[in-house]
Amino acid sequence: QVQLVESGGGLVQAGASLRLSCGASGRTGSNYIMAWFRQAPGKEREFVAAIGWSGSRTLYADSVKGRFTISRDNAKNTVYLQMNSLQPEDTAVYYCAARPSIKGLTTANEYDYWGQGTQITVSS
Repeated sequence: QVQLVESGGGLVQAGASLRLSCGASGRTGSNYIMAWFRQAPGKEREFVAAIGWSGSRTLYADSVKGRFTISRDNAKNTVYLQMNSLQPEDTAVYYCAARPSIKGLTTANEYDYWGQGTQITVSS
């Protein structure tokens, strides 16, 4: 089992930046792909970004490409999401997710472990 805890959410104005963190505990000795998803009110959860175990491979949703950057520090068992130029449409609960590396990177909702989520609200 892997436990994930997100932090760093909050209320910001349009154009601001935020960095989310996701700390992993439990069976972190195994290699895991890490990802961020988000869910806005009344909408389905959607993929934001994912990163492979070594950090050399990343995937981004088109809506955040060029504005968001996913990174990880395996020594700290932590994955980050740097979000720049935030817009009101980025308002959502952001979730951290993990799946074993052997399963490969994916944008689908097919992750084995999920955090509780952290709220980000962007005002115009």
